Amino acid sequence: MSFFSGIFLGVVVGVLLVIAFARAGNARAKHRSDLATTIAAFARMTAQDSRKILPKEFYPSWVVFTQRQKLTWLNLQLDKIWPYVDAAASELIRSNVEPVLEEFRPVILSSLKFSKLTLGTVAPSFTGISVLEDEPDTGGITLELEMQWDGNPNIVLDIKTKLGVSLPVQVKDIAFTGLFRLIFKPLVDEFPCFGAVCYSLRKKKNLDFKLKIIGGDISSIPGVSDAIEETIRDAIEGTITWPVRKIVPILAGDYSDLEVKPVGTLEVKLVQAKELTNKDIIGKSDPYAVLFVRPLKERMKTSKTINNQLNPIWNEHFNFIVEDASTQHLTIRVFDDEGVQASELIGCAQVALKDLEPGKVKDVWLKLVKDLEIQRDNKYRGQVHLELLYYPYGTDQSLYINPFNPDYALTSVEKALKMAPSGSEDADSGKPSSPKKRDTIVRGVLSVTVIAAEDLPAVDFMGKADPYVVLIMKKSETKVKTRVVHDTVNPVWNQTFDFLVEDALHDMLIVEVWDHDTFGKDKLGRVIMTLTRAILEGEIQDNFPLEGAKSGRVFLHLKWAAQPMFRDT
Repeated sequence: MSFFSGIFLGVVVGVLLVIAFARAGNARAKHRSDLATTIAAFARMTAQDSRKILPKEFYPSWVVFTQRQKLTWLNLQLDKIWPYVDAAASELIRSNVEPVLEEFRPVILSSLKFSKLTLGTVAPSFTGISVLEDEPDTGGITLELEMQWDGNPNIVLDIKTKLGVSLPVQVKDIAFTGLFRLIFKPLVDEFPCFGAVCYSLRKKKNLDFKLKIIGGDISSIPGVSDAIEETIRDAIEGTITWPVRKIVPILAGDYSDLEVKPVGTLEVKLVQAKELTNKDIIGKSDPYAVLFVRPLKERMKTSKTINNQLNPIWNEHFNFIVEDASTQHLTIRVFDDEGVQASELIGCAQVALKDLEPGKVKDVWLKLVKDLEIQRDNKYRGQVHLELLYYPYGTDQSLYINPFNPDYALTSVEKALKMAPSGSEDADSGKPSSPKKRDTIVRGVLSVTVIAAEDLPAVDFMGKADPYVVLIMKKSETKVKTRVVHDTVNPVWNQTFDFLVEDALHDMLIVEVWDHDTFGKDKLGRVIMTLTRAILEGEIQDNFPLEGAKSGRVFLHLKWAAQPMFRDT
């Protein structure tokens, strides 16, 4: 019996094992099928579908959604035809680029021409292409192609200096990465269905090259290397970099409307900076700022230098022409002036013009960074304070509103500023409105009531202070001060002072809070403000945090009464 029972038990166990293995196999097959279905579904998902399922903040840093498509197929074909492209393009580049180099030629040189020009054996590669579907309807198609070229061209410039010296200079080891924009516009019902092609360097990400005198060292001739390099970079920036664009007519027609034109003016008030990084071993940095919308020498504006100061006050005005508010930026670079040596960059910052509402003053504090493209350095470099006002040409002035009160129209002062922009062009004719600059000079009386302060830093042994306030009008250097309030960090003054201001648009009020002491005086902090807000609103009451102090706020009431005047210069 035991023999048969053993056989029976073995058969039962075997059958159960077969059933278990079969079910496990079916489960694995179903799991694989479900997984394949899921993967296929994910493969069909778009970036928009992914964003609906999972918010952006939950994605790891390496996940990047891009609309740029790969162009491996194009690069393979370009490698094949590159020798023919090189032969055809070299002469075309020579005939088109030589006049540009001559236009941007520095005064140190008398001639700048190509003696040799071939593009080498290495073809550029296109790393991506995208169609700009978010662009407003412009009656055309816009493509952007990202190009990278580490070329080995044979380019020799025949250069003659003002001293009569002839120099054959070789341009070698070119490394370039940039984003090109192609615009097919206007669309027509005649083959090839567009009238013209516009091309432009939308963004220059990297441009490196070396200069070498054939048979010598270019560094042995002072100034020549820098002059040639600056000429090449200025020529690229001034002739092909967006918003400048080159137009190639395909069908006969007038395409002048595709050319770059000024569309507005950006007014910038460079107010101050604070907590700048010190670049000097002895003493403090001597900061100055360079501002630009387009990095062309004639369009870049430089502030005055403030010596030995990490919290400089500039209070300077600059105007810039804007050609495309949707893509252009205001860039500011803060340098330490090193005298005869090259200035050292403290930091830089950028503001997108598309973030500015036309006719509204925007008051911003920008953190300075080491590099605008690669922001891997998180070191704090200080901040810079700007007031920005963008207004397009030909816009109804009644559409502009007060930047601080949306229900209140702009004052006559601001309207006067719009009616006579410096260096602007007539919106219809495209010609300068007047050879003269019309400045708006605003005179008036500024009444400042120092109401109170709270949470001032304690400087006495008893945890108190003896605070008083000094008011300073920067341009006239007029100073007044309040009475001293003893033994408190929450003083109340309620004192009013009147200032006769000769040029309010270019003046500023400095409010300093001091501690009175028998053996000396300690500055507790300060508030620096332009008069822009007071001019626009007429009357304001607000509290302002103290700069340079761990804590503390001062409460002020300002009232402005002005009489605008005009001066032609």
